[in-house]
Amino acid sequence: MEIALMDNLWVIIGTFLVLLMLGGFILLEAGSTRMKNAGHIAGKTIFTAGIGSLVFWAVGYGFIYGEGNWFIGLSSFFYGDASFSGEGLSPAVDFMFQMMFALIALTIAFGGFAERAKLSSYVIFAVLFSALIYPVVAHWIWGGGWLADHGKQDFAGSTVVHLTGAMAALAATIVLKPRIGKYNKDGSSNELAGHNQVFTALGVLLLWVGWFGFNGGSTFGVADGFFGFVILNTQLAAAAGAIAAMFVAWVLTGKADVPSTLNGALAGLVAITAPAGFVDPWAAVVIGLVGGVIVIFSMKLFDRARIDDPIFALSVHGTVGVWGTLANGLFAVPAFSTDIGWGQAGLFYGGGFTQLGVQALGVVTSGLYAFVVAFIILKVMDKVMGGIRVTEEEEILGLDISEHGGYGYPENLPNPQDQKGA
Repeated sequence: MEIALMDNLWVIIGTFLVLLMLGGFILLEAGSTRMKNAGHIAGKTIFTAGIGSLVFWAVGYGFIYGEGNWFIGLSSFFYGDASFSGEGLSPAVDFMFQMMFALIALTIAFGGFAERAKLSSYVIFAVLFSALIYPVVAHWIWGGGWLADHGKQDFAGSTVVHLTGAMAALAATIVLKPRIGKYNKDGSSNELAGHNQVFTALGVLLLWVGWFGFNGGSTFGVADGFFGFVILNTQLAAAAGAIAAMFVAWVLTGKADVPSTLNGALAGLVAITAPAGFVDPWAAVVIGLVGGVIVIFSMKLFDRARIDDPIFALSVHGTVGVWGTLANGLFAVPAFSTDIGWGQAGLFYGGGFTQLGVQALGVVTSGLYAFVVAFIILKVMDKVMGGIRVTEEEEILGLDISEHGGYGYPENLPNPQDQKGA
């Protein structure tokens, strides 16, 4: 009984830490975008978290973990299990922990909407993503679906959370098109710099701390102390990612710019999310280092393709999410995988290409599903709503004033209504 209570306490602490990551995303996104949109970014994160929570309670959890078939769960809707046997996790604690992952995936997806989407598009897409996209992928991998049957490894969500959110973000950037002034007619790009690097750095630090709950809480217990090992891997990968990205940017540009270092830390965290409980610490360092290198070149590649990604969600969560997922197929240790019946050992531990193939299959199918469904939803929304992007005038004024009636920094930005009355 005492061990069960400690397990429940640890997982609910992990729940709080993952929820705190939303605060990290607020600071990260607000700092990475322009001052005229800061209040909008903060506000939409809170109300879409509210929408995502209600949808997850109503249908999302049931679609993931309910009894169903290889594709989707079909029970446990409008969740309300108050039982607790004194052993294992309380169903309510487990439910709350799983809900937080759904909210993080939704927040990542909205990175592709930044600075140009109507408020109403967030509302509708939050409902549909939380009901039709995230739960399906989560069921395939975590809920006993077809990828779980194949032994797909994803300890805490490089695919389920990060890649799913990033592919939805990619669909949004394509449908919404680049922000005004981002690209020139000759194809060159302009830097629309974020307004506050201190906010961005603090956001990354909050995310870093929250990730200990994200990965560490996914052990679902404390009895064997394994959560400490998972947190160790998480810390090492994040550190390696930050250093690698900083030095790569330094070599390429002659400047160790702050955003590259911050994105490198996040890349290390995303990369280790899938293998956190499957690999040794030396491998966690390698995985983080490679993630930090990959994210720099991915950011440049998307920019050259004229895909406007203001907070680099596609690179940090998408490209690096792919790498983190595939890393299991290379570095998974038999004692952490084969011996406990969760997939096979990685290529470097004598497992051959079996697990790498399963990981690649999961990346392709999950990524395609998330992108295609999100793209269809957004195109239909765009047509039915008469556009999901704000007008040119509203975008120039900023979404704070055009969508909410006031700026996040009212003393620093002029209010058009005041100017009209002058």
